[in-house]
Amino acid sequence: MQRREFITLLGSTAAWPLVAHAQDQRVRRIGILTALDEAENKIRIDPLLQELPRLGWSDGRNIRIDMRAAGGNSEALRKYATELLALAPDVLVAFGSAPTDHLLQATPTASIVFTIVVDPLGSGFVNNLARPGGSVTGFMLFEYSLSGKWLDLLKQIAPDMRRVAVIRDPSIASGTGQFAVIQAVAPSLGLEVTAINIRDRAEMERAVTAFAGFPNGGLVVTAGPLSTLHRDLMITLAGKHKLPSVYPFRFFATAGGLIAYGPNFDDQLRNTAGYVDRILRGEKPGNLPVQAPTKYQLVINLKTAKAFGISVPRPLLERADEVIE
Repeated sequence: MQRREFITLLGSTAAWPLVAHAQDQRVRRIGILTALDEAENKIRIDPLLQELPRLGWSDGRNIRIDMRAAGGNSEALRKYATELLALAPDVLVAFGSAPTDHLLQATPTASIVFTIVVDPLGSGFVNNLARPGGSVTGFMLFEYSLSGKWLDLLKQIAPDMRRVAVIRDPSIASGTGQFAVIQAVAPSLGLEVTAINIRDRAEMERAVTAFAGFPNGGLVVTAGPLSTLHRDLMITLAGKHKLPSVYPFRFFATAGGLIAYGPNFDDQLRNTAGYVDRILRGEKPGNLPVQAPTKYQLVINLKTAKAFGISVPRPLLERADEVIE
């Protein structure tokens, strides 16, 4: 080998680690789409944003995060899905069923991690939970069977209850699915079920007020972006009419709701950050199984119970993960 050729080869070889290092340091792009409004989004998405730096990803250094919050507006979701895709993200995070659906309609190939989704299999987001295949995976919020547990909790805390109003969003599959399970379980508990749709605040207020005009009633608030957006109104109406109520997440109880039972919201978002990290490091979404929560938390607001004149059964208090006094 000639000396000049050797030096050229040596120079090229020495450059390889530098090239690899440069590639490792390129800024990756993460797109996040939610159905929440801006204020709510900042609160709910925070565990995901806090976890990413712990995994080695810092916004402005080696990642750029593009976030869109649609405020419960379907047209805005469609628009923002298109906007995010135009930015050519390395991975997309869909916060809820509706954002997941809009992103999948907009692209069949982009890497997507969904989170806070009730029924990804029934919604057609994946064909198999253990082996999703394709470019989509994520985290289930809970299985529909959990919805029946809400009725059981209400019956324990208000044994004289005979009627239940279920606040749900009929425009999303999970709203219909949760209500179907509640409807199926209700007869075994001696309960009559009424649906109240989340479409308009004034309409919802009128429906709850009309329902509260008859005795022995209770309220179930199902999971969905609109119930999260309107939670203050729901909690206020339940308090005004002294309706024993159960909610899907802890933050409803900390805001004044009587009982909350559901998965740990923050844990799911931290786990979502873990999947984002693995995809950015080269793993395929289709090889990552869809995961369900492994733990649910029961939160009871004793202050609200006292305001309602309700004496919470001791066995229920002993089972609670958190009691707010």
